[in-house]
Amino acid sequence: MYAKRNSKVDYKVQQRWYEKLHEWENALNAYDKKHATHPDDHEILLGRMRCLEALGKWGELHNLACEKWSAVSDDVRHKMARTAASAAWGLGEWLGMEEYTIMIQRDTFEGAFFRAVLQIHKNQFVRAQSCIDNARDMLDTELTAMVGESYNRAYNAMVNVQMLSELEEVIQYKLVSERREAIKSAWWNRLQGCQANVEEWHRILQVHSLVLTPQEDMKTWLKYASLCRKSGQLGLSQQTLVTLLEADPYLNQDKPIPSTYPMVTFAFMKHMWKSGQRQEAFKHLQYFVRTTLLPQVLPPGDLDDESEKKRNETINLLAKCHMKLGEWMTITEGVNSNTIPHILQYHATATKYADKSYKAWHSWALMNYESVLYYKNSDTPIAPPTPAVSSPPGSPRKPQPLDATVHNYTVPAVKGFFHSISLSRGNSLQDTLRLLTLWFDFGHYDDVHKALVDGLKTIHIDNWLQVIPQLIARIDTPRQMVGRLIHQLLSDVGKQHPQALIYPLTVASKSASADRRNAAEQILCNLREHSLALVEQAMMVSEELIRVAILWHELWAEGLEEASRLYFGERNVKGMFAVLDPLHQIMENGPQTLNEISFQQ
Repeated sequence: MYAKRNSKVDYKVQQRWYEKLHEWENALNAYDKKHATHPDDHEILLGRMRCLEALGKWGELHNLACEKWSAVSDDVRHKMARTAASAAWGLGEWLGMEEYTIMIQRDTFEGAFFRAVLQIHKNQFVRAQSCIDNARDMLDTELTAMVGESYNRAYNAMVNVQMLSELEEVIQYKLVSERREAIKSAWWNRLQGCQANVEEWHRILQVHSLVLTPQEDMKTWLKYASLCRKSGQLGLSQQTLVTLLEADPYLNQDKPIPSTYPMVTFAFMKHMWKSGQRQEAFKHLQYFVRTTLLPQVLPPGDLDDESEKKRNETINLLAKCHMKLGEWMTITEGVNSNTIPHILQYHATATKYADKSYKAWHSWALMNYESVLYYKNSDTPIAPPTPAVSSPPGSPRKPQPLDATVHNYTVPAVKGFFHSISLSRGNSLQDTLRLLTLWFDFGHYDDVHKALVDGLKTIHIDNWLQVIPQLIARIDTPRQMVGRLIHQLLSDVGKQHPQALIYPLTVASKSASADRRNAAEQILCNLREHSLALVEQAMMVSEELIRVAILWHELWAEGLEEASRLYFGERNVKGMFAVLDPLHQIMENGPQTLNEISFQQ
């Protein structure tokens, strides 16, 4: 595309270019246009079939194969056979698949693989195992060569090896009922290690479909639909969800989306949102929560295992739905004084249903944080917080002054970030930085300070290692409550990880600012109580680095210039002596390096 825009040469976009970029819809459209003028071109036919296979349009692909199969030569049939067999397999047309598979050469991986699938379907397990062994032998040389080049080059071959192993597990699944749950669990865990590639996932899921219907393997197919949606393959996402729902909501758009499988219903609404039907998705989700999920929440009590499991699933789904409602309202209506209470209500409800969820607490804290920023940067009177969060039902809702931000949004934001950081299993840097912003800006308020003190007890001390520079930068803050808490935290970090603090504190102790220098020296004094040798060695290294970096003649040149300015320019005799006295003290201590000896002589 760059060459086409920036070159005088008239480049014609080739259909294969789109295929290499995995832009299958564009590739199919290009092939269809070419087909209109070249209806008998076999390369165009094969290209259309490849695109339909990648898009999962098995019906169209099967019809195209049936239409052209009898009209083409055996040579073209050999090229069509693999794609046509995939389509027949996807539709469960086993007779058609057998007809196409005959045309795939036996001495190829595809030939052996499809024959193994057919034999498994017929329960001819000995013959199937023979085909699997043949396919594995054919892959051996290819995989060995490609692994030596790179992992990426070998990845497709490794997926093929995995599919052969899973064909063997399909045989075990059919023969040994006791192993079925273990095999299903292994398949799920194995998929989590695969790359997020729609085509590869679909090939693997087709193998699983030999013994599992989509409804029996719903978690995996929902993950696949999500992958399709995030990859922009909305047609494949819709097709998968319609299969899981066992109905097409687009055929009856005036009716609610079927809720037989609530997780699938929720996934379909996310698909609608991604497809551009945002208002419809939002309304459907509100209706779904109100009429389907809330009535299903059973009160806690003496429930059997199955009822307890179903209750927990419903509660988790309710939390996800409320988070999504809050997220969608933020996107469609923005953050303003009218929407903030409603958005916060959604996120607060999510934390109620999922009080151990990182995502729920993160979303709740982030929305409070955004509310603080909104009111901080505007002159709009502040609406009180949502009644469900911090005030009893029926309380009056009157505009409040700007300082009320602290009580309405900052304290919940601080508490929310502490919750999310404590629940995070990965990198919590962004939440920690937002927490520091609130700490530094509002930590001098009593309520915020109390929330910070309580929250610091709930998260691991190692979390603060990633923000040491930000903490050190504020050790000389004029806000006493903020400063004391920073000093206390740094002292606690120093007890566990003194080496993480020693260098930045040593640098700060040499600052020209007296407040900053004193604050750093106070924390270093605390470090000396348990890490005296480390502090003394660091101070010595710092002084020696300064000694070799700033030579005596440079110190005296700068000092004399400053003293001259103070004496002759400002008539400040005391200031002049204050500049020169340290230099004379250095001279009295005596030289230690050749450069210093030379200067003194």
